[in-house]
Order: sequence, then C-alpha cells, then structure tokens
Amino acid sequence: MPPPSIPRLALLVFSRHTAPMALRMGIVGLPNVGKSTLFNALTRTRAAQASNFPFCTIDPNVGIVEVPDVRLDRLAAIVHPQKIIPATVEFLDIAGLVKDAHKGEGLGNQFLGSIREAEALCHIVRFFPGESIMHVEGSVDPKRDRETIETELILADLQSVEKRLDRARSAAKTGDKEKVRELAVAEKLKAALDTGKLAQSVTLTEEEDSAARSFFLLTRKPLLYALNVSEEQLKELSEERARQILGIEDDAPVILVCAKVEEELQDLSPEEGTEYLSGLGLTSSGLDRLIHAAYRALGYITFFTAGPKEVRAWTVRRGAKAPQAAGVIHTDFERGFIRAETIAYEDYVQLSGEQGAKAAGKARSEGKEYVVQDGDVMLFKFNV
Repeated sequence: MPPPSIPRLALLVFSRHTAPMALRMGIVGLPNVGKSTLFNALTRTRAAQASNFPFCTIDPNVGIVEVPDVRLDRLAAIVHPQKIIPATVEFLDIAGLVKDAHKGEGLGNQFLGSIREAEALCHIVRFFPGESIMHVEGSVDPKRDRETIETELILADLQSVEKRLDRARSAAKTGDKEKVRELAVAEKLKAALDTGKLAQSVTLTEEEDSAARSFFLLTRKPLLYALNVSEEQLKELSEERARQILGIEDDAPVILVCAKVEEELQDLSPEEGTEYLSGLGLTSSGLDRLIHAAYRALGYITFFTAGPKEVRAWTVRRGAKAPQAAGVIHTDFERGFIRAETIAYEDYVQLSGEQGAKAAGKARSEGKEYVVQDGDVMLFKFNV
C-alpha cells in the first residue's frame, strides 16, 4: 500500500519555479508626453531613451518595480527574517501612438501588438505647458490627446471584433450554445465600439465575460490615467478638475505626476526625498501613488507569508479563495490544499506575531471557500 499523504506546512517551501510573475502594465500615450521619463523614474534607471522627437522608443522597455508597502517592514520587525520580498508590477514603456496607428501609421501595428501583452494600461497624458518640448499636434490639449489614443485603441478593437463576427455568424448556425453566445457578445461589443465607446463600457454576464476575454480587446483592459503636470499644476490642480478637463467619468482612476519632480527624486536619499516632497506640500511621490494605483487597476490584493527565512508579499486576484492563494506560491499547494492558518495583518502586528494572535484567539483555520482578504498573513497546509 502507498504511504498515507502527509500534511505539510507550505510556509517558505519554495523551488526556483515558484516565484510569481510580475503584474504587467503597459504605459501608452502620444509621443513626447513623458512616458520614457516617467518609466526611468519608476525603475530608478535611465534605460529608456527620452528625446524631443517622436518614436525615440521603438521596442518596449521593460522594468519591474517594487510595490511600496510599509506592512512588510512592520512584519519583519516582528519575525526578523533573513530577507524581505515585496510584490512587484512590471511596466512596459511602449512607444508613442499617433493618429491612424490602427492602420499601421507610425509603426502602429508593432506598438498595438506590445499593448496586447499588458494586463492593464496606464495612459500618460501631457498637461504641462512649454514650447521647449514639441507636441506632435502642435499644442497641448489633454482631452483631444486622450481621445486620439482611445480612438486608435477602439478602432483596433473594432477590426478585431469584425473579423470575429464573420466567423461567429457561420459557427452560430450550428446551434452550439457557446458559438451563439460568442456571436451575441461580438454584436454587443461592436455596437459599443461603433459609437466610440470603450469595450469595458459593455455590461456582460459572467458567461459573456468569459467569451469576451477570448477576443483579447485593448479597451477591455483596466485603464489608469497618469497626468504629467508641471510643479505649479501639481500644487493647484485637483483630480476632480483634471477629470473634467479630460472629459472622463468621475470615478476614473487618475494620478497627478510631475516627471521633473520624479526625476529629481532619483538622485536624492530617502531622507532628502521626504524633505523635498514636504517642501512641495506632498507626503508621497507621484510614482508611489502610480504604482499603488496600477496594482489596484490590475485587480490584485496582497497577502503575506512571514517566517525566519523571509517575509514576503504575494499577489492574488481580489475575490480569490484560499486554494488559489496557495497556488500562487506553488501549484502543488493548490492541488493538495487542506486549510490555511490565517491571521489578519492588524491582529498580527498588534499582538506581536503568530503566538500572540493564537493566544488572543485571532488565528483562524480557513477552508477552501475562504475569500482571501488584503493583508492576511497565511500559512498553508497541504497533502503531498
């Protein structure tokens, strides 16, 4: 007889294959709006070429950026690990799109192909004035520029949907339920795109949404607006007013960032940076806010593992259940999931760690239906 399966603790038992992939966000916008400058500041490098002419970036630059999270340091102060590993977001600096990019203008096909690789989009829109940096349209007009980029994405999606429609109409004649559903979804999406709306504006059922994902549409991706402003605008412009200027929904995610300020912060120590931001009336950098906003736009939350070898932040989709979280660490953990020993972050910190939380009755044993909460400190048990 084979030996019985043995429950194992899944804390810090990782192979070289277990590191999760970085969440991927594409940076898009017109040429000369500050995409490469902000990318360099995000990654604290000067890897991306930033020049005063269109298409200085051809192949997308890629940078993996740590998600700032003070909770990691607080957990580490309790368990004293050998190392701390934060969550990450991968940014793709995609060259500037121009009008008629969907037809291939300005290397449009190549750029749109790079955008398809991203899970979400960060649209950099130029707000800062100044004639020293040329604008491809000859003037600064944030609403016009936003519409130019979104129109190109919509037209590219429309081409994709129209191609699928021809096949879907033929396939639906068989009466196959999935093919009929695909046709209905394609018609809904085309109706919206035809009127200049983003595909994400279309309300779909769970089954329809599953079908829509197979279309790989650009405008169904989560969209975040990062507004490249001057120092003066950074102090005076509110997010509400910025949304009005852009002509977007009141709840659309908007971050104000001054590329000049962020560039200067690269060369300062953390203490000097804090003092510099304080002088501008700011408590955090625009890039820190942008990274957090990107993380939210991608629909992820963080859970932690904490032990003597490492304190680590792991990313999981909001609404994920405990076995899925275990699977982020290793697929074996999800397949053999038994339960998750779970402590809320606040309880873990206030009660000085696992033993204190257990003594206070704040440690829980959660099963397969438990929905992971942001900040959970988790220890998985599984069968091998």
